[in-house]
Amino acid sequence: MKLPNRGRAYVAQEKITLYLLSHRNPRGRGKARFFSAFGFRIERWLELAEALRVHGATHEVTETLEVDSGVKYIVDGVLDTPDGRNPLVRTVWMVDVGNSAPRFITAYPNRRR
Repeated sequence: MKLPNRGRAYVAQEKITLYLLSHRNPRGRGKARFFSAFGFRIERWLELAEALRVHGATHEVTETLEVDSGVKYIVDGVLDTPDGRNPLVRTVWMVDVGNSAPRFITAYPNRRR
């Protein structure tokens, strides 16, 4: 199964600039080191946002979780990166109740192959 309405999936700028690529955010610092190591840079945040959107739209959903506010979708697969090493990454998406567009929640390395 693919992410529903994947053509409408979106990644908020703040998720990239204040979290995934922020070396100042204590919760995102490790993720910033990870994504930066593959060539992503905060000044080119759209590059990571688009790579994550494509990741969510391209790969199969591996798990769904129904929560009070909607449905979470877990997507595992390789992430296209600027340096071409393309690590295995897990992305998490949310389709909120009353909305149909998948909203990006987070991404992190997925060590399982």
